[in-house]
Amino acid sequence: MTLRTLILILLTTSAVLSQEIDSSGIVNPFSNKPAIADSILADTLAVDSAMIADSLKKDSDIDAVVFAQASDSLSFDVTGKKMLVYGNGSIKYKKSELESGKILANFVTNELEAEGIKDTSDTTGTKLAQTPVLTEGSQQYEGKRLRYNFKTQRGFISLARNNEETQSYRGNKVKKVAKDTYFIEDGIYTTCDADTPHTHFSALRMKVIQNDKIFAHWIFMHIANIPLPIPIPFGVFPNESGRRSGIIVPTFGTDNFRGQYFRNFGYYFALSDYYDATLKGSYYMRGGYGTELSARYKKRYDFEGNLFFSYENKKVGSEYDTEEYYSRDYELRVKHNQRFNPTSSLAVNLTFATGSNYRNTSTDYEQIYKQNITSNATFSKRFEELGANLTVNYSRNQDLQSGDIRETLPSVSFNLNTFKPFQGKNTDPRNMEWYEYISMSYNNRLRNTRDKIDGNLKIKNGFQQNLSMSASPKIGYVSISPSVNYTESWNPQYTTKQMMKFETVDSNNNIVPYDSLVTNKVDAITAARTFNLSVGASTKIYGMWQPQAFGIEAFRHTLSPSVSYNYRPDFSDPFWGYYNEYVDADGNIVEYSKYEDELYNSVSSGENQSIRFSLGNIFEMKTMKSKTDTSDTEDKIRLLTLDAGVSYNFASDFRKLSDLSVSYNTQIGQKLNLRASTRYTFYNTVEGTQLNEYLSETGRGLLRITNFTFYLSTTLAGSEDKDETRTGVDERIPDDDEGSLAPEENVEEEYYYNGQNIRPNFSIPWNLSLSYNYSLGMTDPREQYHSERQNVSLNASLNLTKNWNFKVSSGFDFVNHEVTAPALTIYRDLHCWEMNMTWNPLGAYRGFRFNLRLKASQLRDLKVEKNSGRFTGR
Repeated sequence: MTLRTLILILLTTSAVLSQEIDSSGIVNPFSNKPAIADSILADTLAVDSAMIADSLKKDSDIDAVVFAQASDSLSFDVTGKKMLVYGNGSIKYKKSELESGKILANFVTNELEAEGIKDTSDTTGTKLAQTPVLTEGSQQYEGKRLRYNFKTQRGFISLARNNEETQSYRGNKVKKVAKDTYFIEDGIYTTCDADTPHTHFSALRMKVIQNDKIFAHWIFMHIANIPLPIPIPFGVFPNESGRRSGIIVPTFGTDNFRGQYFRNFGYYFALSDYYDATLKGSYYMRGGYGTELSARYKKRYDFEGNLFFSYENKKVGSEYDTEEYYSRDYELRVKHNQRFNPTSSLAVNLTFATGSNYRNTSTDYEQIYKQNITSNATFSKRFEELGANLTVNYSRNQDLQSGDIRETLPSVSFNLNTFKPFQGKNTDPRNMEWYEYISMSYNNRLRNTRDKIDGNLKIKNGFQQNLSMSASPKIGYVSISPSVNYTESWNPQYTTKQMMKFETVDSNNNIVPYDSLVTNKVDAITAARTFNLSVGASTKIYGMWQPQAFGIEAFRHTLSPSVSYNYRPDFSDPFWGYYNEYVDADGNIVEYSKYEDELYNSVSSGENQSIRFSLGNIFEMKTMKSKTDTSDTEDKIRLLTLDAGVSYNFASDFRKLSDLSVSYNTQIGQKLNLRASTRYTFYNTVEGTQLNEYLSETGRGLLRITNFTFYLSTTLAGSEDKDETRTGVDERIPDDDEGSLAPEENVEEEYYYNGQNIRPNFSIPWNLSLSYNYSLGMTDPREQYHSERQNVSLNASLNLTKNWNFKVSSGFDFVNHEVTAPALTIYRDLHCWEMNMTWNPLGAYRGFRFNLRLKASQLRDLKVEKNSGRFTGR
């Protein structure tokens, strides 16, 4: 737009809008001009340079569309080339926008001047309204008076302030000297969003570089407007949103056993929007050090994962201390998830660690008392046309107490989905022939295991495939389910045993013969083929009672009886060739399986001809609809589930009748969950020895309980507070829309409750979880053969106010009469500060942690911290 274009447009509107041009034709920019008729509102000018021909000789420096708007008037001085915008005025040019009660634009010097107007509601006449607000991109500046050159983008603001999402700075005078650089006199910097900041930093001089840093000279920290007595000569504050590389400030402290230390000194690498890394180290003055490396990466819809490695060389005590000891602990965690296409994916979750790592380095009870580590890596592929799945898996289980490691490397399985080979494509399911009910399934697995038990490495491998055929026709109300299962196992070795005679020399040099069992491994690929047959029948019987009273419409009882017959031959018979025998030193014949020490050793001995009876019961209730509320709906509530089962093996020589098992499950009002199970035996037991005689034969009744377990749990919570805004809600930051890493997620969170590093959720006023466990085992009715466990656990959270949160977790062992793992956490939201205290009063890992710090991630190292016990140096 040329200067002539703008002049002509403004002249066109000046007859209506202009009221205050003096006799010389010069606008008085800051006269106390009253507002004119309210009907003249929001006059907007936006004209392209092509609309009016250029009649001036000299063009202006304006090279884009200019928008001007006012609720009162727009006045233009043709001779002086000045424009006055009055009353809620604004001028927009490119990415810059200025809003103010009075704005004077000088198109000769390319300068803007703005200030507020008198507040008509103020009786004293000293307050101003509509003060200048300058917006440039994402930056916004407010002040009392402004002078700005839109060509050089330099200017001056009095009593100015800048507010961003997480921080603000202000000063008596602000001078813009470059596009992104400001100088501030008597400046204030704060991360508190209160009108009167609870905490701020003041400085005589400040330099602000947008999206980079804030430099300050002679800084005083103010708390509740009271300055601390000792200033900081020089400071640098971050002024950049999103992730950024930088130094991680260490924490300092003293450990009673390891001396003075500094921890977690390192550097954060913001390598790109899709991956980052953190490197940290710790050092203890009495000896010992630690290092930690973590990295993350993510690309939405493709893959994501992280890597974590830590190593700690720990020394406790000194050379003169009787409790001196050393330990070396490490932990490596790898997580990766990737979807190659809709039918192929890879999921990796691996953890490798020393057995003492968590006990020596963690503050989390769950990790400290962890018994084992399980790792898995799985690649899966689905073949939709074949209806099949291929899975390749690596698994590892490490016992942290014994150090035993069990690995499967690899396990390759192929599964063919269940299909009906004799069913026609257009067959009506309601009119199927008997053979069309037959379904088949097939799967196989190739495995290689590496087990390190007590320091001894054992490697086993093998191949197994299974083929199943079943059907499910119905005869009236009874479902019949015959099935045949065939299993074929291939092993690369088998075992032979033989008693052999040897000679030895005793202390008198006499030759003494003795017998010894010699076990050999024969390398030969052989197969073991087994099968079993079964047929079952089941039905459902319904009972209904409709009281139609007390809000209850009906009760329903579903009875599900079933009976099945199972047959498996005796594969230890010489006919099958899977068992051999030898004569022991006493002349007894001992049978053994050739595959007892192989990977697939499931060739069972003894014939099985068993019949099993089971009975399922479901008790339900249905509530009535409200007759007055049309939106009310009926509810179906399951009151109790009760299942029982027992079997009888005709081919067994010992205890043909199995134990009777009964299980119970109920959930009352979605709040109380109850589970229980019992086992009963029909046979006699003497001093822990099971006998093959019925209790009824000894006059001791029909059956006796041998095991009882009971579990009761409930979770109660106050409803979410939807009217009151609470400031301490969980502040974990989600991933952004592009699938890259979250902008501030690199900040290490230092608040723990039962290992969870999140702030409490203040939207729920209170929460209570209770659980009770009881188990009793009785191999013999006498007391010395009892085993009993009984404990209760509690987790409670209470928000006394919108800023106070209390959490308690504990338990009690009724058998050992001791409290288990008590912990108390207190959290206080202090607006821009927060306080957290965790206390574990009892046990080997007792201690406490107190932390008071600023919330803002930019100032997270300004804190007061005190640790003791298990929290010290970790």
